[in-house]
Amino acid sequence: MRYLLIASTLLIFSISSGLASDNTHPLDPLTWQEHWTTLEVLHKAGHVDSSTTFMQIRLQQQPKAQVWKWKPGKKMGRAAFVVLRNKGDSLEAVVDLNKRKLRSITPIEDAHTMWVAQDFGAGVKAAMSHPDFISAMQKRGIEDFTFLSCVTIPPGYFGTEKEQDKRFGHLRCNMPTGVRNTWPRQIEGLTVVVDMDSGEVLEVIDDGASKLHDTTADFDLDSFGTLRDVPGPIRINQPDGPGFDIDGHQISWQNWKFHVRVDQRTGPTVSVVRYTDQGEDRPIIYQAHLSEIFVPYMDPDFAWHARNFIDAGEFSASGIFKPLLKGQDCPEYALYMNSLNTGSNGRPTTIKNTLCIFERDQGDPAWRHLENNNTASRPKRDLVVRSAAVIGNYDYLLDWTFQQDGSVLVAVGATGIVEVKMSPQKDASMVAKNRQSKAAADAYGRFIDPHIIGVNHDHYFSFRIDLDIDGANNNFVLDRLVQQKLEGDRRKSIWVKKSSVITSEADAKLNIDLSQPSLWRVHSQARKNHVGYPTSYQLRPGRNAITLLSEDDFPRRRAGFIDHHLWVTPHAPNERYAAGEYPTLSEPGKGLPAFTKDNRSIKDTDIVLWHTIGMHHLVRAEDWPVMPVLWHSFELRPFDFFNGNPAMDLPPDR
Repeated sequence: MRYLLIASTLLIFSISSGLASDNTHPLDPLTWQEHWTTLEVLHKAGHVDSSTTFMQIRLQQQPKAQVWKWKPGKKMGRAAFVVLRNKGDSLEAVVDLNKRKLRSITPIEDAHTMWVAQDFGAGVKAAMSHPDFISAMQKRGIEDFTFLSCVTIPPGYFGTEKEQDKRFGHLRCNMPTGVRNTWPRQIEGLTVVVDMDSGEVLEVIDDGASKLHDTTADFDLDSFGTLRDVPGPIRINQPDGPGFDIDGHQISWQNWKFHVRVDQRTGPTVSVVRYTDQGEDRPIIYQAHLSEIFVPYMDPDFAWHARNFIDAGEFSASGIFKPLLKGQDCPEYALYMNSLNTGSNGRPTTIKNTLCIFERDQGDPAWRHLENNNTASRPKRDLVVRSAAVIGNYDYLLDWTFQQDGSVLVAVGATGIVEVKMSPQKDASMVAKNRQSKAAADAYGRFIDPHIIGVNHDHYFSFRIDLDIDGANNNFVLDRLVQQKLEGDRRKSIWVKKSSVITSEADAKLNIDLSQPSLWRVHSQARKNHVGYPTSYQLRPGRNAITLLSEDDFPRRRAGFIDHHLWVTPHAPNERYAAGEYPTLSEPGKGLPAFTKDNRSIKDTDIVLWHTIGMHHLVRAEDWPVMPVLWHSFELRPFDFFNGNPAMDLPPDR
């Protein structure tokens, strides 16, 4: 047995990932050498030169059935999937790594690939010499561009005639002089529309000048000043080492076994998840990962209307998951795993400490009961796999928590800096004194500092969850809890369960409705528990939100996955992203709406759940200058999967 002890000695473990030349599992990420093999094969085939840019080089997974059947030591196929731009063409390629051979290369039609590092600087030089830009800056009292900082980002697409058939971006600027946190130094109301291919300025839009103000919001230790006294340090130490084992990317902890790797677009991918039940390894999840993030802002000004970001699909070419800080983002005793990212030149780069893995003891019981003055209780411990994404101003923590009762808790924590708008008015009291017929300065947000408005916005996260409950042949079952009227002088009503097997994709598009409660479950077709019920797992939603955008609003139509909290599809290996493979400047209807348009059968087959978490963010003063972590979560929970509480065998001590 392993113990978590309070002690002063610190043990920090770190493991290196993705640097070895050999793999131990078919789902292991590409190694350093495999990245280079991919580049060499493409170069030899004439598809790579010094001007080629890369959006992605990742593992091309083997068929699911083969992965489940794989045994250690068995030879396995290895292939790389590549997205690149060469001589103005966007291409997809698959490289067979075992044979060192180009398997296929295909043009990407009617789609724009994600932003790469060079794209963020597109049009900056042209903008600074453009007369309309110069004039707009002069209105704001800015004549000298020496310290001006500008970046070009992917805007929301609205299908206008000006936008069609163009790869364009919106350039925005700030003046970072004298501050570390540059968000209060935005050049408000000015947008430069840039042709991403030519670098030329297409249009300069000036919504009205607002001068720079001297509000600062630096958050480093030097700027903040005196820190509070937090007495009595708490140290947790594992003198026998961690209570879990890692073999490459395979993790074993108590009764759990699973594989984990980091994808630079979607972060941690947990695969082939099994639970050892009385000596038998029973499959639960084939693969699960974040699929997409959508963040629309709620301000109609031109400089803000296009800020509806499809974060993972648009911004992840250089990898959105960043290093974790030891002892701050994770406990000091955590183990850390590195990953490889693909640079825009295709070369691999090691990202240190992309994942941390640790046991967590929060002092909670796994279960307890008192009976006949006899109290029994068992302490609870979890295993956490954590990562952190950084996308512009926002940071997101992503936790996969494996629990001793057979449940998996998936949580997203939003933190970082809220995106802000500069206001000529100082604060809410000034707005109250000077209200005009037009919208008040804080109509679409709230003052959080003098001249600084936190703009209203939403966050949506889609998770792709390929459950294999005791095998791949499953059904999706909806348990509705409905009122039943009673006759007689006593109770007048109760609720009962009415279950139905949902057979089509259309009927499985579901939203949380507290007035019509229901349970969402995936049933096995191969196994029943000891009292005759099909084994199953429940997707149990947590706190959530539904979109308030109208059905004809272009951002909602482009990120159609936000229409429902749950989608269910038959397994298809090429359906991985809820807003589509290439959401940059995309037309409406991509991703889940396109996947489900034929209303395929989901009965007696291999099915995938897609769960959407939504947050409405009305910004408050306490979210500034850095937002406290706000968590949202859901749980994958055994339901008749076991013959009883699987945590009954826990020992009474920690």
